[in-house]
Amino acid sequence: MNLALHNYSISLSWTGNRGAGTASYRGYGRDHVISAPGLPDLAGTADPTFHGDKDRWNPEQLLLTALSQCHMLSYLHIAVKRHVVVTGYDDEARGTLRLNRDGSGEFLEVTLTPRVVLQDESQRALADSLHEEANSVCFIARSVNFPVHHEPTLPVSTKR
Repeated sequence: MNLALHNYSISLSWTGNRGAGTASYRGYGRDHVISAPGLPDLAGTADPTFHGDKDRWNPEQLLLTALSQCHMLSYLHIAVKRHVVVTGYDDEARGTLRLNRDGSGEFLEVTLTPRVVLQDESQRALADSLHEEANSVCFIARSVNFPVHHEPTLPVSTKR
């Protein structure tokens, strides 16, 4: 068994056939269901700009979510290694997607704005510096071909 390799799988099922399939661009729904054994289903769609349902998750949001989650988990791991006690963590992620004339598109960048609450505020400079190391070990950030920026902000309770 190779401990360095990990395999992941999901199932995706398109649920947007309105009866005529893809006979016309506006004639089908973008709805789909993402599932994995033992987990609740995730209702997906396209961004509303691309005829998706505003009440379902779209791939662009899921990419931001994966980057934010991965960074947080990597950051918490690094904090333990550096003896920085984190007692709270929130993030607001945003990204910029460029659409090209040929119908393709790509993310140009993503910015995470983590707010980290510390047990010992005197470690703020060290805690803020850990974001760079967390980014370097985050599996998802290492897998994308655009920059992932970090703009740590102070939690509301510690702003002066």
